[in-house]
Amino acid sequence: MTQKSIADSIATLPPLREIIKAHDLAARKSLGQNFLLDLNLTGKIARSAGDLSVGTVVEVGPGPGGLTRALLSEGAASVVAIEKDRRCLEALAPLVLASQGRLHVIEGDALTIDYGALGPAPLKIVANLPYNIATPLLINWLRNADGIASLSLMFQKEVAERIVALPGDRAYSRLSVLCNWRCDTRISLTLPPQAFTPPPKVSSAVVSLIPKHPDPTDCDPALLELVTQAAFGQRRKMLRGSLKSLVTQPETVLEMANIAPTRRAEELSVAEFTALTRAIATQKIPAAGITPPPE
Repeated sequence: MTQKSIADSIATLPPLREIIKAHDLAARKSLGQNFLLDLNLTGKIARSAGDLSVGTVVEVGPGPGGLTRALLSEGAASVVAIEKDRRCLEALAPLVLASQGRLHVIEGDALTIDYGALGPAPLKIVANLPYNIATPLLINWLRNADGIASLSLMFQKEVAERIVALPGDRAYSRLSVLCNWRCDTRISLTLPPQAFTPPPKVSSAVVSLIPKHPDPTDCDPALLELVTQAAFGQRRKMLRGSLKSLVTQPETVLEMANIAPTRRAEELSVAEFTALTRAIATQKIPAAGITPPPE
């Protein structure tokens, strides 16, 4: 089995549009599906993930297999594709054969899969994510990022911009803080609506997220989620007001973190959010949203 023989086998498969027609794979809005059929673009996405020749590549929502073909053609040693739509399983069967053992398709819900059990490290996740579960999937992966080498993920452009945004940017958000605390992030590719079938109403972008190893230990990640949720939940309020949903004495923890109580969430750096999280964690004051830590 050689990489060239696999690429040659994939090249003999019917075009993706024929696969969609033969298996009645009209994209379903309920599943957040928008298929990417341009093989030049799928190739760029696969290459943006770096060296795929070792470890395991995980793809979520392969659909008719456009990106899956690219991952295999670009030398992926092992691809595990997670698909919830049963219509796609039969459509992917010829690609499984052409992969000569390198592609495994799992029917399941990507939100509940144990990713650590899918194959040997390093684990790379590469996916054109279903729009309706893209953010919950990302948050879940951030919580388990110690076992992930990299993520190359397609989002709506608006979501991608939130992920990479800096303090003061209009797009700066809770997602910006959580992603950039845990990962190094950048937008690697932007795609227009007409690249997809059916075309979505907005542009899309591929974001590269490289988890920091070892894991950051400067604050409790679960508490950081709560702090950012409170702070950005009322982002136009000063922090002394927005944090009242989380702690009863916001001024106390803000002073401990050396943050002026009149500042707003959109102004704080990731480092300041971690300092604020540490301050809240050390307090023994009653809290509305958290349980005070044990002695």
